[in-house]
Amino acid sequence: MTTAFTFPIKPKSEDSFAITFAPLQVEEIYQLAKDPANGAVVVMSGTVRNQTDGKPVIALEYQAYEPMALRVFYQIADEIRQKWTDVNRVVIHHRIGHLQLGEISVFVAVGCPHRSEAFEACQYAIDTLKHNAPIWKKEHWQDGSSSWVSIGACKQNC
Repeated sequence: MTTAFTFPIKPKSEDSFAITFAPLQVEEIYQLAKDPANGAVVVMSGTVRNQTDGKPVIALEYQAYEPMALRVFYQIADEIRQKWTDVNRVVIHHRIGHLQLGEISVFVAVGCPHRSEAFEACQYAIDTLKHNAPIWKKEHWQDGSSSWVSIGACKQNC
């Protein structure tokens, strides 16, 4: 017996959400977030950095429970629209798989008539994603060891 996964929140057609193995491109994300009514498009990218707490990192690996993660993305967009009613575009794309230093792991973009709301909504989106989405990362250390970290367990400054 197959059970369909249903979403209590239907995403807006003008929004874009994805979990992908493919590299993320800023131009694509920006195009998805832009709209003639926007006075601002705020784009946040998360990249693989070369250290965590001073310990050398050589790569990251991301895994996600995709249906639930997408549901969280939809919920974030719905909450954004409740709090910042002028927002007209929300884009959340996250990579999974093995990523090298400098590669982009996540993009969040918000298009809105005014910059202050766009900045606030974008920060809300990435902070909420990091705490609520079932996405995990494995840090690969220079010494050959590795460890899994739940993004939801991150402190505010992850």
